Order: sequence, then C-alpha cells, then structure tokens
Amino acid sequence: MSGLVTNGEKRLVLVSGRAHLELARQVGEELGCGVSPTTNYDFANGEIYVRFNESVRGADVFVLQSHTTPLNKWLMEQLIMVDAAKRASAKRITVVSPFYPYARQDKKHQGREPISARLVADLYKTAGADRVMSVDLHASQEQGFFDGPVDHLFAMPVLVDYVRTRVDPGKVTMVSPDAGRIRVAEKWAAKLGGAPLAFIHKTRDITRPNVAVANRVVGDVRGRQCILVDDLIDTAGTISEAIKVVREAGAESVIVAATHGVLSDPASRRLSESGASEVVVTDTLPITPEKRFPGLTILPIAPLLARAIKEVFEDGSVTSLFDGVA
Repeated sequence: MSGLVTNGEKRLVLVSGRAHLELARQVGEELGCGVSPTTNYDFANGEIYVRFNESVRGADVFVLQSHTTPLNKWLMEQLIMVDAAKRASAKRITVVSPFYPYARQDKKHQGREPISARLVADLYKTAGADRVMSVDLHASQEQGFFDGPVDHLFAMPVLVDYVRTRVDPGKVTMVSPDAGRIRVAEKWAAKLGGAPLAFIHKTRDITRPNVAVANRVVGDVRGRQCILVDDLIDTAGTISEAIKVVREAGAESVIVAATHGVLSDPASRRLSESGASEVVVTDTLPITPEKRFPGLTILPIAPLLARAIKEVFEDGSVTSLFDGVA
C-alpha cells in the first residue's frame, strides 16, 4: 500500500487527476510517497470515471489537479475524485489546486453576473473537501469563499530567488502591470533590497474578455532593469502592452515574472515579439512544447507544494514556509 506513514498511525495519500501528471510525480518524489495509482478514463459521451486502486480508508488524502485547458473537464474530474475519496472513508480530504479555477471571476463588475470563484469553492465543499490548497490566488480574499481551512501558498520566494540572479540590484525597478497589484510589487521590492516602484496605468473593457490597454508608466524607469510581476499570463495582451510602454519609457531591459503560465494562443507569439529579455513562470500548469519560446524560463513548483502538503499532514505551520510573505 502506497503513501507516507508517520508513527504507524497517520497515512498520507497523494492522488492526481490527469491534467498534469508530471507535476504530481515530482510532488510525490519530494514527499517520498509517490502517487497512489488510480483508474481514470472518459466514456464515449464525455462522462469521467475514477476509481482508487488502493484503499484510502482513514488516510489523509491530497487530491492534486492542475486546471489547464480544458479547464471544466479537469475541474469535474477533481470533484469526482474528492467524492470517491469521501465515499472510500478517507479521514481528511485536501484539494490541491495550484491554479485555482475561475479565480478571475471573484466579484461582480456588473449586474446579473456570477461570482464563479465562490461557486467553485462551494462545489469543492459539497464534493467532500475539508481543506483547499492553492498557489497565488488572483485575490487573497478568495480564501473566504471556502468554509474551511485554505492554505494560500506564495510562489514569490521561488521566483525572487531566480530573478535575483538575472539583474543588477542597483539598477532594478519593480513595475506593477496595474494599480491593483502594487502591493505585490512592493513585496518584491522589499525582497530585492528596496528597489524603487513604478506601475502601468491601464484601462480595461469589462464587457470583453482579455482586453486591456496600457497607457503610460507612472514612475521613472529610464535606464533601469525593470521587473514586471503578475499572478498569471493568459493571452499576454496586457503584459505585452506593458512591456512596450516600459521600453518606450526608456527601460534598459524588462524581465516578466508570473506564477501561472496559462499562455493561451497567441500568448507565446506576443511574448516572443514583445521585447522582454526573459519571461519567468512556474509549472503550476503544464506548458506544452508548442507554447514554449526562446526566453521562456519555467521554474519547478513541486518542492513548494510538497513542503506545504507535509506541513498540513504533520499539523505544522504552512505560514512558516514564507518568511513573513502574506
């Protein structure tokens, strides 16, 4: 029987949906327990079948799924796996969603809109999840959508440690892609020794998806090595415009750092032609060969996920992993 056993009493079981099996394998290796085998397949009409191949009775089960395209299919598979674990008498079930599905729909911009991020939290709870773990939510207040513990992990230490090796500390300026993410840029600046800040003033058409216009830079970036930070890159329209505006304002170079590389078409083309010296993301989502381009760096998120899972399993402190980052 697979799993990580502590003191002969508690048993950790890691299971994974099919969206990003390589990430699950890496997390299992970091934990030293591997990934528990499951049977997952689709019926001809698209229904999903799941069965755990080993007992999970009394176990602390972590259900990992990375919500890439087709997102709705992988969300449904994860919900079915949670339900299967509940009906198999798991002691505690933790949903591990490195990229939280529907995270951008966290509030109403207009009347008659849903709050889909809240709906997802309700679905997790109804399926039988006791706890949720995710990396860099689109907005921290989304933790309040789930009626139970939420472990909000931060990729900043992973990204900062790498980016620090790519810049001259005395020439760095942190740039937020919009006014709403200045707080994140401030944390980055503190980690990089108090780098100055700038942000992009932009406008967004809330009636059209993935449409924003970067207007100008607020702050001095001339002759500086700029680091643009965001939580995700989807079609890269916003970030490409931001790169262009920063370069036109006289920046020496621009590095883009983001946690989630969604990279929906035509993101890869836009980024490769954007003038950025490097684009750095983590592998919370699988990045297929056709999405990769020169200048793209992908950092592993598995060590962070594994450390957090181990802390939860051993009733330790997840907050302690981030050295005051919140």
